[in-house]
Amino acid sequence: MRRHGNLWKKIIDIENIQIAFHKAALHKSTHGNVKKVKKNLEPLLENIRLSLVNKTFNTGKYSEKVVYEPKKRTIYVLPFYPDRIVQHSLMNLLAPIWDKLFIFDSYACRDKKGIHAGSVRTMQFVRRNKYVLKCDISKFYPSVDQDILMDIIKKKIKCKDTLWLLENIVRSYPGGKNVPIGNYTSQWFGNLYMNEADQYVKNELQSKYGRIDYIRYCDDFCLFHNDKKVLKQCRDELRVFLEEKLKLQFSKCDVFPVSHGVDFLGYRHFKKYVLLRKRTTKRVRRRLAVLPKLYAKKKITAEQYRSSVASTWGWLKHANTHNLQVTVQLNALREKVGELQ
Repeated sequence: MRRHGNLWKKIIDIENIQIAFHKAALHKSTHGNVKKVKKNLEPLLENIRLSLVNKTFNTGKYSEKVVYEPKKRTIYVLPFYPDRIVQHSLMNLLAPIWDKLFIFDSYACRDKKGIHAGSVRTMQFVRRNKYVLKCDISKFYPSVDQDILMDIIKKKIKCKDTLWLLENIVRSYPGGKNVPIGNYTSQWFGNLYMNEADQYVKNELQSKYGRIDYIRYCDDFCLFHNDKKVLKQCRDELRVFLEEKLKLQFSKCDVFPVSHGVDFLGYRHFKKYVLLRKRTTKRVRRRLAVLPKLYAKKKITAEQYRSSVASTWGWLKHANTHNLQVTVQLNALREKVGELQ
C-alpha cells in the first residue's frame, strides 16, 4: 500500500486555507462567528497558516449539546475559527486519498453516494437474496480506539507534519477513546475505522463463502446471502474480528428473511417496493403539521420553510408514500413555497 508524504506544504498553503474557510462557512453565512471572521478575513487566515507552520495550533475546547432526532446523541462542537477551518484545510488533501481506499458499497459522507444511492443499492441486494444479516455497532463514535485509529492512519500517511496535526485532532478528546460527533474529521475517521471491517468482509469472508452482498452506512451494515447458515457464520466471525481488531461490539445483529422488510437508511426495503421507516413517518407528520403555524408566527424564515418542505419531499419521493403525501397535504405545502417572499 502506497503511503503518502509531502502533503504539508499543500495543507498550509494560503489558497487551500481560503478554500477551507468557504467550505466551513457554507450555509452558515448568517452565523455571528462566520461574520466576524469575514470582516477580518485575510489576517485571520494568515494567523491560521502561521499557527500550523509554527506548530502552535492546538485543537480547541469542546462545547456539548444533546440532540434527540433521530435518536438521543451528544454532539461536540468546536469553534468555527480556527478549528473547523483547519479541519477542512486538512481534509481538502486527505479526503481524495482516503476515499480511494473505501469499497464501492460504503455510502456515508462520500460524493455520489449517500442515503438515497444506498437505498437503491439495498433494493438490488434485497431482490437477489433470501436472507439478510443486519448489524450496527454499539456507541460507535465514543468506542473508537484512538491508538488503533492512528495506526490505521499511518498505514496510508507518512508525512510527519500531517501526522502531527492528525494526532492533535484525534487525541483532542481525553481518555483514549472517542472521535467526537460534530467534528468534520470524525465522519472521515469513522469511515476509515470501519473500512477495516469492510475489507475483512470483502477479502476474508467472500474468499471463504463466495459472493456476499454487503453495504455499509456509518456503523450500520447489511450482509445478504441465500444461505442463512452462511450469514450466521459471518455474524460469529465478524463479532470476533470487531472485538479483537477494532475493540467494537454489536448493538444489534440479526439474521432474517428479506421478505420481512430490511429497515435500513430510513427506509423499509421489500422486494417490490420501498416504504418509509415508521419512526421517520411520525417525524414527517409532526414537522409538517406545525410548519405553517411557525411561519405565520415568524418563528421560522421563508428560507427555513422552503428547506423543510424540500428535504421532506426528498425523503418521500424515494419511497411508496402517495397516501402519506395526501395526508400531510404535501402538494399544498409545496405550492405555498412559490408564494413565499
